[in-house]
Amino acid sequence: MKRRKKDLIIVESPSKAKTISHYLGDSYEVKASMGHVKDLPANKMGVNIERDFEPEYVIIKGKEKVLKELKKAAKSANKVYLASDPDREGEAIAWHIANEIGVPDKTFRIVFHEITKRAIEEALKNPEGIDIRKVDSQQARRVLDRLVGYSLSPLLWRRIDKGLSAGRVQSVALKLICDREKEIEEFVPEEYWKIEALLGYENTNFVAELFKVKGEKIQRLSKDEAEDIFKRLNGQSFFLDKVEKKQKKVKPKPPFITSTLQQEAFKFFGFTSKKTMMIAQQLYEGIDIPGKGYTALITYMRTDSVRVADHALKSVRSFIKKRFGTSYLPSKPNEYKTSSSSQDAHEAIRPVNVDLTPDDLRGKIPSDHLKLYELIWRRFVASQMKPAVIDSTIFEIKSGDYTFKATGSVLKFEGYRKVYEDTKDKDVVLPEASEGTEFTVLEIKKTQHFTKPPPRYTEASLIKTLEEKGIGRPSTYATIVSTIIDRGYVVRDKKALIPTPLGRIVSEVLVRNFPKIMDVSFTASMEEDLDRIAKGEIQWRESIKNFYMSFSKELEKASENLMKLDNYSPLKCEKCGSPMVLRKSKYGKFLACSAYPKCRNVKSLNQVEGVKNGRKGKNKGYKKRA
Repeated sequence: MKRRKKDLIIVESPSKAKTISHYLGDSYEVKASMGHVKDLPANKMGVNIERDFEPEYVIIKGKEKVLKELKKAAKSANKVYLASDPDREGEAIAWHIANEIGVPDKTFRIVFHEITKRAIEEALKNPEGIDIRKVDSQQARRVLDRLVGYSLSPLLWRRIDKGLSAGRVQSVALKLICDREKEIEEFVPEEYWKIEALLGYENTNFVAELFKVKGEKIQRLSKDEAEDIFKRLNGQSFFLDKVEKKQKKVKPKPPFITSTLQQEAFKFFGFTSKKTMMIAQQLYEGIDIPGKGYTALITYMRTDSVRVADHALKSVRSFIKKRFGTSYLPSKPNEYKTSSSSQDAHEAIRPVNVDLTPDDLRGKIPSDHLKLYELIWRRFVASQMKPAVIDSTIFEIKSGDYTFKATGSVLKFEGYRKVYEDTKDKDVVLPEASEGTEFTVLEIKKTQHFTKPPPRYTEASLIKTLEEKGIGRPSTYATIVSTIIDRGYVVRDKKALIPTPLGRIVSEVLVRNFPKIMDVSFTASMEEDLDRIAKGEIQWRESIKNFYMSFSKELEKASENLMKLDNYSPLKCEKCGSPMVLRKSKYGKFLACSAYPKCRNVKSLNQVEGVKNGRKGKNKGYKKRA
């Protein structure tokens, strides 16, 4: 008896293949490509500028065997379904595989945003062709990054040290971190004073702060002003002049997109963006759960849209009603507006089955995976619950010419906060008092304060800034951060990102010689062009050509300028204030004070003072000079 040919489904990862096989059974053969199968060559630029920026793709080392197996399976299959991820990278993978397996008449593209039996079967009923516009957008990004990286890196080797590299987007992120560090160094703190009164009434004590003098709001009190007011308040009575009561509703936040998931995972668990995306990928592709087999737990994790499918809204509303009651369920689904810059290609990140609670998975999946799943699950459920209701009371308290303010707030109805605690605010209770009430003065104190510099970036705040400025996209945030750390340009100190001396020199050299490439708004406009290519609004080669015309001029000018530069660095000696300069020993490059031999201060390019986990480079011999 002749065996019936099976349909072949090709995905990227083995775990995704196992999950799909679990849902579809033996009707299909499911194989994994193990990610990209072709790319630009690793040992040369691989972009033919003379031939209209034609990419020179090669099979990635180690993927020859994978492609051979895929070709064999495709040849004997009834139909071939390319089911790589539903984004530009996934589309490019599908395109490369389709070209390599060589069976166009029976090859189809299928897309799904959650790995469930329902979603996969629906996709198989509605196969598509490869979206060449997405492929072109991915090609444009790859070519752009290769043109920049392969052009800038040799200049850094000549100017600073061998082995350095630069990137189109990563270098702009590095500039943001270096600019912030410069702001902090140049910040001059200003002194100011506060005056507070500890007051009491009917067994309730509370604090009120001075905020008006003779009816005018104060900005910052000097020490002399604070001393004078403090003396005048001595022995004065405090009366309640005005009471304002209001009720405010705090709405839940939308379900996660890539950037907000990375920010919250960092805030709650200290996860790096790279770790968050690694775990999220596994939750999306499927985990082997005892008693269930390979099961996908969340929707696709690279998204900038807060949109939610209708069937998921129905499921979560049913869950809320059953679990918490109608008092927590809005009369209609909560709606959220997706950013105007969003591609809106995928849903928000949510659990594929809201009835599968974190408690159901406790002890069945790794602890970090459970943490992230619970965060996603809680945020999604909360997003469709009623607002929290807070009773707010504001006292304006008079003491002669001086007006103090006290604010109290009490949570009246927890609403969505029953599921998702997004604040650690505690109730501040003010006494029940009417206008004219005199309060007991328990203490009046004046305290010295200083203005603070802007905080250093954390991974979370950097990703938020990149998103706000339109730099990078959901698929690139984690890579941007990990790349500048891996290159030794930035180190982590607890949660803060601090540029190393090497990172600051690299950034300074690039800013001086490539102002356009390092310009935030220009980088954002290039991202917009990539989006427009994906929509079919502009041609990718034309976009690259326009970019390269101005870039090549900067490149030529920079090559001339670098030949004239001395050993300048943007750093100052912390011991004497003289400029630090680059020096070279047999152990490598290092920084030394230009006032040598009067000042013998030296430092590594890779180390930041006081940071234990600074990246240790090869140039360890700089101490020999001193």
